[in-house]
This record gives sequence, structure tokens and C-alpha cells, in this order.
Amino acid sequence: MLQLRGVHVGYGRTAVVHGVDVEVPDGAVVAVMGHNGAGKTTLLRAAVGLLPVRSGAVLLGGEDVTRWRPHQRVRAGLAYVPQGQQSFGQLTARENLQLVADVAGPAGARRLDEALDLFPALRGLLGRRAGLLSGGQRQQLAIARALITGPRLIVLDEPTEGIQPSVVAEIEDAVVQLAGAGGLSVLLVEQHVGFALAASSHYYVLESGRVTAQGAGGVAQEGDVRAAMAL
Repeated sequence: MLQLRGVHVGYGRTAVVHGVDVEVPDGAVVAVMGHNGAGKTTLLRAAVGLLPVRSGAVLLGGEDVTRWRPHQRVRAGLAYVPQGQQSFGQLTARENLQLVADVAGPAGARRLDEALDLFPALRGLLGRRAGLLSGGQRQQLAIARALITGPRLIVLDEPTEGIQPSVVAEIEDAVVQLAGAGGLSVLLVEQHVGFALAASSHYYVLESGRVTAQGAGGVAQEGDVRAAMAL
């Protein structure tokens, strides 16, 4: 589904990501982990087209999209949920979702319903302004909104940051369900090692913009990942 091949990315004269290879197969959840400043978000921004790739390639569904703009990648089936539980705070939760559903056309209403099935707690909050929701509720709303676009790949940047543990578990369950239904792929950037490994089938560890470890997901790998991140 998504392949990053030898990707180099930076800001101005500063190189941040150095020749990284990451692959997200169809229907898989792949986690990228690392400390703050490791280059995780920079890598995601390059994958979705918000930062230019200096060298290397980004392939989506086997097609080279390295020079495509973000909206072209969205039309090709990519959805991006950045850090920060982003929403239109003055609009209700329903209005936040309906804005995307209207653009999605005839399939929008069905996808909105499916997104609410994934996050049933949102059904009781649809009339509340998004700015008054908790951080966890806003994160669920942001993921639900992205799903209404009907993506083949969803990119999640730190979805559990600053969120209470009970909601972290709900988001983890949702991520696992997404990958198990309809072949949707998930690229997950996450510092919460336990969550990332429980949800993913494969992981990569970034350190100073380079992949320093990778392997099969699963909670049994947590010790190895923590050791790699301590280097």
C-alpha cells in the first residue's frame, strides 16, 4: 500500500530524515516509534506530501506519488490525522462529521454511520461543540472524520498523546478493527510503546532520523523495543 524508499527529508539546510525505508502492506498496521526529535512526524509529513522529499521515493498503491500534492494523495486514498486532536471547535461534533460526509457524496452518510459504530461514545456527543469535548473525544472525532473520506490508508500521528488511559484502549481497539475490516492500512506514529506494539503487525524505531530497529509487532517485543529506544 505505502512504501517509503530511501527517503531523505529536512527543513531548510537541516537534514532530519536520512534514507529511511518503511513499508505498510495492504490491511496492516505499522508503527513508527522513537523519542521526541527522532524524525517521526517529519517522516509522516513527507509521506502525506506536506514536506518535499529531497531524495528517495514515496509509493502509494504501487504508484510513485513523490511529487504529488497532498490533495492528490487524498484523492488516491490517503487520510492524515495530525497531532493535537484537531477539530472545528465552534461547530458541533455532528457538524464536524457532516462537513466531510457532504463532500464524500452518496457514500458519505453510510461512512458517517460506520465511523460512529467504531466510536459509539460519539453518538451521545453529536450535539456538543467540538471545542468542549475532552482530548480523547476530540481525537476520536478527528479519526472518525478522516474515515468518512473512505481512505485506503490512514496515517495517525501520536493519537494517544495527552489522552486518558480508558480512551487509549478504545482507540487501540478501533485501530485494530480498522485493519481487520476491508483491507484498510494504518501507519501509526506513537511514543506509547505498549499501545503501538499491541496494535501493529510490524514496527520501526527511529533514532536521529534513521531506522535503528524493526521487527514484528506484538507485546512480546516490548522489551526489545524499549532497549532499542534507550540506545
